[in-house]
Amino acid sequence: MRILNTIQGHDDLVKLTDDQRLELCGEIRQFLVESISQTGGHLASNLGVVELSVAIETVYNTNSDRLVFDVGHQSYVHKLLTGRQADFARLRQFGGIAGFPKPGESNTDAFVAGHASSSISIALGMARARTLRGENYDVIALIGDGAATGGMVFEALNDVAVSKEPMVIILNDNEMSIAPNVGGFAQHLSRIRTKESYLGMKARYRSAMAKSGFTRSVYRGTRRIKDWVKRVLLPTTIFDNMGLTYLGPVDGNNLAGMTALLRLAKGMKKPVVIHVFTQKGKGYGPAEQAPDRYHGVGRFDAATGVMGGSNGETFSDAFGRTMTELAGKNPELCAITAAMPGGTGLAGFMEQYPKRTFDVGIAEEHAVSMAGGLAKQGMIPVVALYSTFLQRSYDQIMQDIAMLKLHAVLAVDRAGLVGEDGETHHGVFDVGFLRQIPGMTVLCPTSTAELSEMLTWAVEDFDGPVAIRYPRGGNRNIATSAWDDGAVCCHRQGSDVALITYGVLTDEVMHGAQILEESGISASVLRLLRVDPLPVEEIAAKLGACRHVIVVEEACAGSGIKEAIAWHLPGCRVDGIDLGGAFPTHGKLSDLYAHYGLDGRSIAKFVQEVHPNEK
Repeated sequence: MRILNTIQGHDDLVKLTDDQRLELCGEIRQFLVESISQTGGHLASNLGVVELSVAIETVYNTNSDRLVFDVGHQSYVHKLLTGRQADFARLRQFGGIAGFPKPGESNTDAFVAGHASSSISIALGMARARTLRGENYDVIALIGDGAATGGMVFEALNDVAVSKEPMVIILNDNEMSIAPNVGGFAQHLSRIRTKESYLGMKARYRSAMAKSGFTRSVYRGTRRIKDWVKRVLLPTTIFDNMGLTYLGPVDGNNLAGMTALLRLAKGMKKPVVIHVFTQKGKGYGPAEQAPDRYHGVGRFDAATGVMGGSNGETFSDAFGRTMTELAGKNPELCAITAAMPGGTGLAGFMEQYPKRTFDVGIAEEHAVSMAGGLAKQGMIPVVALYSTFLQRSYDQIMQDIAMLKLHAVLAVDRAGLVGEDGETHHGVFDVGFLRQIPGMTVLCPTSTAELSEMLTWAVEDFDGPVAIRYPRGGNRNIATSAWDDGAVCCHRQGSDVALITYGVLTDEVMHGAQILEESGISASVLRLLRVDPLPVEEIAAKLGACRHVIVVEEACAGSGIKEAIAWHLPGCRVDGIDLGGAFPTHGKLSDLYAHYGLDGRSIAKFVQEVHPNEK
């Protein structure tokens, strides 16, 4: 029997020998490659934290201790070590386990995670709750170097330093170095400082010197000398300067070393930052060679690493291609991304126009405010963010762009349901919060061709804040453009009921209208190319004599346009189909459409139930 099959949590891990835990790491890597090759998911990041995760789960009992992930895509090993191996066959599938920490799955998942830079703040809140309630458990925050680029991290570190709350912050550095290269002497002292014998001796010395007033005075004097020597001989890190105890850098893929270091940090009973280096994709050749490509994957051949082919140009591809074309004609056009040039389609633009591309790290608020500064001084900034991350910059959109009516373009990628990434990543709130902002124009292309035309118009012809929201993936069935025909496109003319929608959901609405036709209900299909300002007059004109309207949208209840449609069409009955009032779950898009009543058959069934039978 494999060791992994016997592991249900901390109690099983502590019974293993060092050699058995090392063997377990090999089994985990093999399991991850084989399992994710069948389901898809985050591979390289999890391969990189195998030893680190085994060390954490060995030293801490995450049933009671609180392990807070940042982003959380590196939590698969944690899930494997806490009794969920059998569930990986349905990883990220509808009804299966999530690809991110989810407290509803297991008590060992301390907090939901999907967005970056929040782990230290959450962990500090848990540590303070522990103190206020007089409880006894450990708190650990695991944050990657990418997430550490977010400003919220520095706000939290500043507070942690003054709080003096015992907690351990593990900075997992797998791509870029945050601390400076401290040299051979500093590395030597770092190795000494992290040895159990040294820290044990230090603790015993501190205890002995606390026994009398004289020895306490001696201890204070020797400590001042030691601190002075460190300041003179060692370059300090930002953590030292904040007053935090800094350990590292250390090899995060060294299981024995990490386990020993975590035990030492746990016993220090104060805020400690452990800086570890890990290798993304470790143990699987293709992922080691191309960690970015194997960060998030679909199904692939585990033996060769070969992935499935592309299904054609995606919306992100079309956005990047159009941006590059427009930049060739307009030297004032520039692009901003928050650590995702590849994901947003800007990799080619960045290569061709490096001086006009700004990757600001995981700092969406900064990205949008900087766009405001660029626009105010005559540039045309295009900020490419996923819808779910755009939420983080709501105040900046309002205060630093819209209030001054600046010409800035928000390219809102992954709008609508995104599938397997689930609750933390669905882009189902942007229509609601963007429409609240005065002066904002919100466009919704249905095809990549339409996206290109809308982006060209937003850059070359419009003068003000504009958002273009488009989904993950590429064209569905409707791939034509109606951009030149106004803000409302009538795809089907009917007399009984009008179905109003926008974006790629149009395909499902058209399917539903066809089913209704076969059942004797004549349905119009009106697609809105713009949801703000709402094209009320065009909608009314194309409704004709129809007095029953049903709005179908990929938005949570209250975050769409149904209420606005009803307000502006007082003479009509207005019903709506949306995602409901809860956060949508994860799964394939087809499964989610069926579950939430947004597939063609469900749409037709809803209309049949609510439409008056007057014939």
